[in-house]
Amino acid sequence: MTAGVEYTIDELARAAGTTVRSLRVYHERGVLPPPQVKGRTGFYGEQHLRRVHTIGRLLERGIKLNGIRELLEALERGEDLGAVLGISEAVAPVAAEVATIAAVELAQRYQEVPNGLARVVTAGLYEPVDAATYRVADPALVAILDRLVALDIPLGEALGELERLRTDCERIARRFADLFEYVLGAQQLAAGEGDLAEFTKRLAERRVLPGQAAAELVNRYAARYFDQLAGEGDVS
Repeated sequence: MTAGVEYTIDELARAAGTTVRSLRVYHERGVLPPPQVKGRTGFYGEQHLRRVHTIGRLLERGIKLNGIRELLEALERGEDLGAVLGISEAVAPVAAEVATIAAVELAQRYQEVPNGLARVVTAGLYEPVDAATYRVADPALVAILDRLVALDIPLGEALGELERLRTDCERIARRFADLFEYVLGAQQLAAGEGDLAEFTKRLAERRVLPGQAAAELVNRYAARYFDQLAGEGDVS
């Protein structure tokens, strides 16, 4: 395992949004490589975290763990399945993965916004590499912010809306997590060894449902309000 971030199994489960029990099942089914053991503790790296995310996406597609093992083995042999399934684990050069920007340039980009640099970092759009350099932490949100500004929404107001949306989404996610924790706790106690694969699949399905529900409702109400605006604009 190359030098870098190291996780215990508990830390890996938290970082991946899954459970220690699920990780142990992945080990048993041969889809998650073993950790590097130091003393009496196993440590996992970024490649393990990427593998757990890959397993989660495949489970969401209804693929069983035995099938996942075969797919991952094919990937490791160099077969071009990643482009088809959208789950490639290939590690591209760092420069291709993230864009970096000088701190001075980033501050200038958001200088019209009070505390602009601090706010875009707090909002999760950028993160510091060192004292003089930042990198894009969330390319999707940066692109959305740019699109809002391109639609003539003032930068400060667009950023403020993303900040409020982030807070709303964290609250929604926390409520769903609390709900699932309550339900899954009872299911874990009742699950036998033969139920582990089904339990893991259902856990992966639950991870995507909050986002799907939120997106459905936001899109529905946005369409309603924009239709109302369009109707008001037609009034002479």
